[in-house]
Amino acid sequence: MLIKSQLISELGKHFPHLPEKDIALAVNHIIEHMSNTLSQGGRIEIRGFGSFNLHFRPPRRAHNPKTGEKLVTNPKYAVHFKPGKELRDKVNANRHIPIEPMTQEEMEDETE
Repeated sequence: MLIKSQLISELGKHFPHLPEKDIALAVNHIIEHMSNTLSQGGRIEIRGFGSFNLHFRPPRRAHNPKTGEKLVTNPKYAVHFKPGKELRDKVNANRHIPIEPMTQEEMEDETE
């Protein structure tokens, strides 16, 4: 996991001539601009990294697990990230945990 303060610190190491205060200001401005773009229904594309856009989630029937009360959720938008090819390739090339194929029983459990 990488948190914002770690990102700022890492950027400070790569750009020692910039004050950390300026780097923090730039990172906060980028995040704010991305948030504003998405909240206005826009799309963000960063070549080689991926794209962010909104997916509409219609209302659906649900229940409160504590009380069992049935309810209908409100419609909403959710932020969706689609990684770019370069990012997918880099992530897959650096994975050291072998991916084990699913057993027939696991596949059947997922379809239920």
